Amino acid sequence: MSSKEKSIGLVGVGRMGANMARNLKDKGYRLSCVNDVIDETAAALANELGCAHAETLAEVTATSDIILTVVTNDAAMESIFFGEKDNLFTNAAGKLFINCATLSPGMHIKLEEAAVGVGAETLEGCMASSITQAREGTLYLMIGGKRDTFESVKDLLDDLSVNLRFVGEAGKAAQVKALVNMVMNINSAALAEGLGIGDALGLDLEMLCEIFSQTGANSRVLETDSEDMLGRDHECYFSADHAAKDSGIAIAVAEGAGIAVPLAKATLAQYEKMVELGLGDLYKSWIAELTFKGRVTGN
Repeated sequence: MSSKEKSIGLVGVGRMGANMARNLKDKGYRLSCVNDVIDETAAALANELGCAHAETLAEVTATSDIILTVVTNDAAMESIFFGEKDNLFTNAAGKLFINCATLSPGMHIKLEEAAVGVGAETLEGCMASSITQAREGTLYLMIGGKRDTFESVKDLLDDLSVNLRFVGEAGKAAQVKALVNMVMNINSAALAEGLGIGDALGLDLEMLCEIFSQTGANSRVLETDSEDMLGRDHECYFSADHAAKDSGIAIAVAEGAGIAVPLAKATLAQYEKMVELGLGDLYKSWIAELTFKGRVTGN
């Protein structure tokens, strides 16, 4: 049975979730309802997409065959799946939950075990992508869970993504995503320091970036963040709050494996400093403000 013949609900329709919903609507999927902790956000999107605004989580489950969740962290997942008064596991037999937030591996394992107990299924759909890619259906998706469950909705996952990778059992995709974001965040911090030092030395920063791009200093982060760091144009695609959270998840994963990660911890300290300065909702490239002389921190 094609996923387009099933009804799909979404919980968590901020910038990523809302744009995933818009993409699915454009591709002919049956959106049953949307739900968000901010009622006005969900109501506006429901009106735009012509679907229902589910005011309770139980309503999402009741009206949907497949439920996509795109919430912020483990605590939010605890609330929507295990809340005492209202939760997604209410009468959830036969339902499939695809959980797309960056969570701890342990949370994905807990969710899969709990889902089995109520006759439901789960997948982790870890995203390494931006808001624009969510809207265009060009996400990089890493999937964890049972292979048969993955195959049953591969058509839907293909329509959300341009790169789709089944990683393994529950928790494995979250481990990979934690490492992806750990390396990305370290690269952002390193680039900010390199450009900040170059600026202090009076170097031509455009030239410096060009040289970085042609040497061992090249990185994907150089492509995405250097212009923002130089021009201080930090339109938010991935916030410092999220960078701090994800670095923390990666550090916990590393410590669980008995691996020391001093660079990850130093990077986390920088992002936590941004949060302390009230900059947590800004794009992660704002980390450059901590290293360039004369910027907001008074360096």
